[in-house]
Amino acid sequence: MAERIAIVSDHAAYAMKAELAEHLRGEGYDVLDLGTTSTDSVDYPDYGYRMARAIAEGEVERGIALCGSGIGISIAVNRHPHCRCALVSDGLAARLAREHNDANVLALGARLIGVETARDCVANFLATPFAGGRHQRRVDKLTNPDFAKEPA
Repeated sequence: MAERIAIVSDHAAYAMKAELAEHLRGEGYDVLDLGTTSTDSVDYPDYGYRMARAIAEGEVERGIALCGSGIGISIAVNRHPHCRCALVSDGLAARLAREHNDANVLALGARLIGVETARDCVANFLATPFAGGRHQRRVDKLTNPDFAKEPA
């Protein structure tokens, strides 16, 4: 059974979202497209919250969120405690987001990177497992801030 990946964007990133969704389907992924469905102006927080809800409710384990800069939608997604959304602009950052931070949502800025770079980021994000080990303690603190403590 193919892994199910959610993808979401606002109007500014609609074209890149469509290209990435098609590419992912071609790679054998089951793509859950959470919108938007056109270049008509929409509010990115609404779509970021859709992604967060899909993660929290277990519809998908991982997702890709896009807006013009990637900043706004990553903020919206990260407001939910089940999400660890990383805004990246190259493949190495995408790999490290998974390896060290167990990021479950990748954010991309369609006005800042091209589709080939976006594909490279997605490929690294999807291919990289979480390293665990010393990183697990830190991820636990992201998921449950009660575990965090003031540095000495």
